Amino acid sequence: MRTARQRLGRTGERLAADELTRRGLTVVDRNWRCQAGEIDLIVRDGECLAIVEVRTRRGQECGTPEESITSVKRERLIALAQAYVAAVNWQGPWRIDVVAVEMDGTGRLLRVTHLPSAVEG
Repeated sequence: MRTARQRLGRTGERLAADELTRRGLTVVDRNWRCQAGEIDLIVRDGECLAIVEVRTRRGQECGTPEESITSVKRERLIALAQAYVAAVNWQGPWRIDVVAVEMDGTGRLLRVTHLPSAVEG
C-alpha cells in the first residue's frame, strides 16, 4: 500500500506528464531506476531528450515545489541523467527539466509549471 506522500507524488507525475504531452512533448519513459535513484519522467522535445524531475507540494508550509530542489538533489539529478543517457546510448542533445505541481490543502490543483533546463551540470 502506498503512503499519502507516494500517492501525492504519483498524482503530480501524472499531472506533469499530461501537461508536457499537452505542450507537444512525448513521454518516453516513467520512473526509470538505476543504482543512483529514479528519474520521474523522460520526454522528447523535438530532437532533445529531457530528464524531468517532478516536485509536488500540497500547501506552502514547506515552501514551493521549486524551492525543494537542493544542491544535493541537483547533483543527484545530474548523475541520474548521465546514467540514463549512457544506458540508452543517447547521442543527441539533452537537458534536465523540473515540473512544479502545486495543490491546495484539499488537493485542488493550483498550478503546473514546466521549467526547461532548470538544472545544469
